[in-house]
Amino acid sequence: MATEIVPRTVRIAGLLTTLQAVAGLVFVVALLVRSTSTDLGGVGQLERGETWGEAGYYALLAAGVLAAGIGLIKGKHWARTPALLLQLLLLGTAWYATGPSGRPLIGLIIAVPAIAVLWFLFNRQGREWSFHASMAPDARED
Repeated sequence: MATEIVPRTVRIAGLLTTLQAVAGLVFVVALLVRSTSTDLGGVGQLERGETWGEAGYYALLAAGVLAAGIGLIKGKHWARTPALLLQLLLLGTAWYATGPSGRPLIGLIIAVPAIAVLWFLFNRQGREWSFHASMAPDARED
């Protein structure tokens, strides 16, 4: 059984995606800490259960992103599509933060890693690795 060589750029994209998942998990922790406050405040008055629900929702999303990031690091072809979709969603979020929300620094912080992951997965090595997905060890039906 021949082992496939995973390009360094794909592994870097996986590392960046994993770091994005870690940032999501930090946000989940922040929501849980916030839920212990006596006054949840905010735009509307939130109930503690709503804050826990929000934390649970973002925890599920972060877990999916973490799975995709680790999958890319390990060279799993299935992880490429979820990682690409996440980056496109983050670019939309970055645009909104930069433009309508008037927070260009936050938009830049979100956009730079998203663009980097897209570049790492769409450069020559990333494309060649992707095009050989049907011959990859993880694509076999054993």
